[in-house]
Amino acid sequence: MSEKEEGSFKAVQLDQSTAESTKPEPEVPQAHKNEADPASIQAPETVERSSDTVSSPAAQGGRWTSTVEQFKLKRFFVLRPGTLDHAIEDIKAMVNPKDDGDVQSVWLMAEIDHWNNEKERLVLITEKLLLICKYDFIMLNCEQIHRVPLNFIDRITYGAFSFPPRSLLKREGEGVRLFWDRLREPSFAARWNPFSVDYPYTTLTYHPVRNANDKLSRICEIHTFREQLTAAAQKAHAQNPVPGKANGVLVLNQPILIEAYVGIMSVIGNQNKLGYCLARGNVGF
Repeated sequence: MSEKEEGSFKAVQLDQSTAESTKPEPEVPQAHKNEADPASIQAPETVERSSDTVSSPAAQGGRWTSTVEQFKLKRFFVLRPGTLDHAIEDIKAMVNPKDDGDVQSVWLMAEIDHWNNEKERLVLITEKLLLICKYDFIMLNCEQIHRVPLNFIDRITYGAFSFPPRSLLKREGEGVRLFWDRLREPSFAARWNPFSVDYPYTTLTYHPVRNANDKLSRICEIHTFREQLTAAAQKAHAQNPVPGKANGVLVLNQPILIEAYVGIMSVIGNQNKLGYCLARGNVGF
């Protein structure tokens, strides 16, 4: 390039810059856009990365709660692989098909006594009996079986739990209460004896592990149990009516009253799950 051409090229650049500088209003938005370009490109990427790598406090709290619940559930011996199946086979081996009938269904529940104490139970419905079994899931041994003839069950109530007005206790959830002698009321001594079993009814509710998996959800479902028990009891009444007793089953939806007022031992026992086969360090109950 010659000096003449170079001089003319510089003059053109000077003229353009001079013309731009003489404009009455500079293009401020354009200038801001040019200055903000680096930040506008970097900021969204930084926000997106932080949202992907850092979870919210609510999500962290949910994961922590889920982990704690899973740890609590793993302490139940009934969840050990093969334990529940072994227990069911043990109980079925004690059923006499000729006298008791074939086993129709098996349930895992919690029994609540008249002093609001929870106790782990396996419940079986046969063609003729309702079997409420106390099973030791640690030693894999059946310790006690309460046999209730189905044709003796005359009333089934289900609903939320309730307590007397002056009671200091409370219980959430719902359950089922089965009566097999509606004409007999518990005696005064039985009401105030925490170890009394002379009661013409029993109360059942959900087992704490009911949400551990789909199988446990099915065998812990109170409403399905109530429907199957009602049908089995109606059939037993029709096939083998009890002389001098009204046949049929009365099903009521009403609150289930637990006549307990203080129950300090039940509060301690239920909070620590003393009625369940639970891993407690080096000692199991």
